[in-house]
Amino acid sequence: MSFFANLSDNAKGALFMMCSMAAFTFNDLFIKAIGTDVPLPQMLLLRGILACVMIYILARYLNALAWPERAKDRWLIVLRSGAEVAAAYFFLTALLHMPFANVTAILQTLPLTVTLAAALVFKEAVGWRRMLAIVIGFCGMMLIVRPGTEGFTIHSIYVLIAVVCVTVRDLAARRLSKEVPSLTVTLVGAIFVTVFGGVGAVVTGEWTDMTSTQIAMLIASAIFVIGGYVFSVMVMRIGEVGFTSPFRYTAMLWALLLGYVFFDEWPEPLTFIGAGLIVATGIFTLYRESRAKKRQAKTARI
Repeated sequence: MSFFANLSDNAKGALFMMCSMAAFTFNDLFIKAIGTDVPLPQMLLLRGILACVMIYILARYLNALAWPERAKDRWLIVLRSGAEVAAAYFFLTALLHMPFANVTAILQTLPLTVTLAAALVFKEAVGWRRMLAIVIGFCGMMLIVRPGTEGFTIHSIYVLIAVVCVTVRDLAARRLSKEVPSLTVTLVGAIFVTVFGGVGAVVTGEWTDMTSTQIAMLIASAIFVIGGYVFSVMVMRIGEVGFTSPFRYTAMLWALLLGYVFFDEWPEPLTFIGAGLIVATGIFTLYRESRAKKRQAKTARI
């Protein structure tokens, strides 16, 4: 404990970010492990029930339940939650049919897509350096997806749609008022995904008896999802965003390790090159964005 107490806020934030990425990646591992035998709507429903209960208890404990008074915030939460549902469906469907590391690497384009979308939708200033980094990062993504080759399937498109959905989700979250509790937003999103899973299970009529091992993995998945959200909230409350954000790319290391150990998957050289371009340009984009915000803050104080 003394070691942790002696860490700087930035070091603690970096540690929380790495824990968040590890938790989310282990959640993906358990979903992929049982997804070949258990229908996706059933997994979303059962995991969602567990997640909602745990998030609610945590939010009550932290006194972080408050439905926003502003209509704008309420609509943004609904938009974010709808995007969360679409992202969960497309990402997990792709995850069940594509190599673990490939899906994770494509998802790491998120800082690039959020920066680009903020420039296009909200007219946020983006310099030529960041725009060039975005173009290079997208080229890296194309090396992983490789349209027109045998490895390009409908699920390659699904993971790209998931990136768009997560971008919408994060842009909506960025526009929320600061007084809206993060756990309230998280709980509403979890409820939306759970309801979607329930409706999907009823419509498809698909339901499978689960073994004790599968149930244990589903519970573990829910715990890791909660852990990922909790650590991500803790990251936002400590340390500088520009310093902690690059540590999100530790998810790639976990995806490579877990994909190799549990699924005997190892990316092709082009995938490594593409992932490297995405990580490098993503870190550069986050760095430039951090510098731009510092300049704006300095100008505002003058």
